[in-house]
Amino acid sequence: MVSESIRRSGRDKVYDSLRQQIISLKLKPGEAISEKEIAASLGVSRTPVREGLILLVDEGLASIYPKIGSFVSRIDPRKVGDAQFVREAVELASLQEIPDTLDVELVQLLQWNLEQQHGTDSPDESFRLDEDFHQGLLALAGRGAVWPTVAAAKGHLDRARRLGLPEAKPIASIAREHQEIFDAVVAHDLGEARDRLRAHLRGIYDQIDRLRETFPDFFTNGVNATPTRRVVAVWD
Repeated sequence: MVSESIRRSGRDKVYDSLRQQIISLKLKPGEAISEKEIAASLGVSRTPVREGLILLVDEGLASIYPKIGSFVSRIDPRKVGDAQFVREAVELASLQEIPDTLDVELVQLLQWNLEQQHGTDSPDESFRLDEDFHQGLLALAGRGAVWPTVAAAKGHLDRARRLGLPEAKPIASIAREHQEIFDAVVAHDLGEARDRLRAHLRGIYDQIDRLRETFPDFFTNGVNATPTRRVVAVWD
């Protein structure tokens, strides 16, 4: 009999792998998910694959249709807005808790992060450094443990952000915005830091309509259509 810890380990392995592929757009919105292929690639049975998919369904990143199959959910602009609201509320509030004396090690890590941002032209690397930077700001305020909650809430938002790299906003401009936020924090000008962080986070609103026009098949259109499987498995 399979132990509970082993079962959870397999489920979590599937969840982590599929979520990363979905957020990175390696599995595109509307794309079919093959349970058989996932099980074979990860060396697990079909059961943990189904359990991992259920976690993604709960998060709104996948949909399961009986007798049809499993699919990556399309990006829902309403969920993008909800995630942005949560993220902004948490990150702006954290600025108010940044201490007068900053943690030197954390400041150095953020400086290193910014140096890497200014030196990369890779969308994947830029996105990873972006995530680390915002997590570092929370840590500077003593709220680093909140980041997993924020990250779990923004799956739809993150996919929209990935679509916008680098077409909607050059990578260099994102690094520059981060630098301005960091400089204001280090200068203890938290009002300036808050204004710049808010403007930075709300940049997605300037992109979303253009992204929907450029990638119409990746977004929901307000109609709860049931997908069908074809030779190329995407939603109608």
